[in-house]
Amino acid sequence: MARILVIDDDDAIRFSLKLALEDADHHVEDAANGEEGMTRFRTNPADLVITDIFMPEKEGLETIDEIKRSRPQTKIIAMSGGGRMDPEDYLEIATRVGADRSLFKPFDIQLLIAMVDDLLRPREN
Repeated sequence: MARILVIDDDDAIRFSLKLALEDADHHVEDAANGEEGMTRFRTNPADLVITDIFMPEKEGLETIDEIKRSRPQTKIIAMSGGGRMDPEDYLEIATRVGADRSLFKPFDIQLLIAMVDDLLRPREN
């Protein structure tokens, strides 16, 4: 069972992701913004973080950078539904900052579960 932290300012998205990931036998914590997410992460680091890009307090790009600096082995999935630029541009930037994967909202929950499973699968050296 992996520890997963879901960070998103949309309550409905956080709730649905938490339920789906718990149904997939993961332990899930959630946070409403990057600042709250980093507080939870520092207290109890996750194996994988799923974060939105646009949030109050601390945005996803800052959050991704901070997580990767403090614990580089943590896997990260960035997600975005848009902003001033094309959402794909933000997701490309998130990948450059340190996200391992990215998703454009809305997405199929089974795609997310497959990404999570792939990122958490032990790799042979």
